[in-house]
Parts: sequence; C-alpha cells; structure tokens
Amino acid sequence: MPEFSIVEGPRDGVATITLNRPEKKNALSIALRDEISDALQALAADDALKCVIVTGAGDAFCAGFDLKEFERVREPGFGEKLWASSDRYHRACLAFPLPMIAAVNGTAVAGGFDLAVMCDLRVASSAARFGRPEVTFGDVVYGPLHDLVGGAVARDLCFTGRIIGAEEALAMRIVSRVVPPVELMDAARETAAQIARAPRDVLVRTKAKATRRAGTVGESLAQRNV
Repeated sequence: MPEFSIVEGPRDGVATITLNRPEKKNALSIALRDEISDALQALAADDALKCVIVTGAGDAFCAGFDLKEFERVREPGFGEKLWASSDRYHRACLAFPLPMIAAVNGTAVAGGFDLAVMCDLRVASSAARFGRPEVTFGDVVYGPLHDLVGGAVARDLCFTGRIIGAEEALAMRIVSRVVPPVELMDAARETAAQIARAPRDVLVRTKAKATRRAGTVGESLAQRNV
C-alpha cells in the first residue's frame, strides 16, 4: 500500500493523486516519487480514466526533491537509486497519455514547481507560491517551463530564482485560474469534468500531439537537465 501518497478514483473518469508528506511539505523522496510513478502507470492502463488531478496535503503543494537524500548521493548504490527514481518519475509525468491538472494548494518550488509545470493545466489557490530557489545551489529543469510560457518568463524565473505569487503566475500564464483556498479542489474538479466530457481516445491523441510538440520526453532527464 502507498505510504506517502493517496490515490482516489477514477470516478466519472477523474482520479486524484494527493502527495501526503505534509510534515515535509510533500518533498519528493525516492519513495514518494516511486509511488507517483506507480500510480501513473496503473492509471494509464485504466480504461475508465480520462484525467488526473495532482495536489498536496497540508499547506504546501510540493517543496521539491527531498534534499536530505542528496546528502547520501555518494553512498555506494544510493546515487544510482536516486537518479533512476528521478528519471522514471519525470518520464512518468511527461509521457502520461492523458491530461493532468495540478491543483496547487500552496508552495510549489524547485521540483514542486516542475511537477506543476509537467501537468497540462494548473489551477492555483490564492495562497500558492512558485519559484526556483535551487538555482542558488544546483541545476534547474528548464525545458518544460520554456515550452509552457516561452523564453522571457522562463529565463526570468530560472536565472533569478525569485518567488512569485498566484496572481503573478496567472499574469504569466503559468496558471489558468486562481481561486480562494477553500474553492481549489472544486475548481480543479470542474476543469477535470469539462475534460472528461471528451472521448478517451480523443484525449489520448490530443495529449500525444502536445507531448510530441513539447519534445521533452526522450533521453534521461537526470543526464541532460532539460
């Protein structure tokens, strides 16, 4: 049974994955990444599914990768495990064959920002915050954000590492809608229901077109730092 995530549905074509490490701001440990990858793999094979909502438990969407694990990267065998988990997780998100909606309930920084960007649509709580603070100590994942909003915005955020609020994210077209926190999941489900009106095969073909156009699925993300 999953320990760090909650999967609900599909119900009426929609499933929800909730990152459930609230005490760690839903940081993406190896275990959590593997649970997300497993869930997406199972949902992709479910003929009843048309759309997935991803959100976070507590007051954060996701604070990025679990940096405590990077302190162990030189341990024998651990680095290989960490990067294999990372590659599988990124590929599972980027190549998922149906639409994904990020319901961003709070902080979404570093790898958490990446998770939101790897979804097809983003609905944000007014409490949401986005940024790439990891630029001060490591590489950023650039390609998916550039594909979403273009070079001007992507370079601004990736070079400065500044944190932006939900309204600025809306103005930058990073998110499509901002709602009060108590309305977030209803808004995400409303969007998912609109998507789920379409036939599954049409959604699969449309998602495949978007994925090909983006060109971010292919070789190892850990190796090329897209």
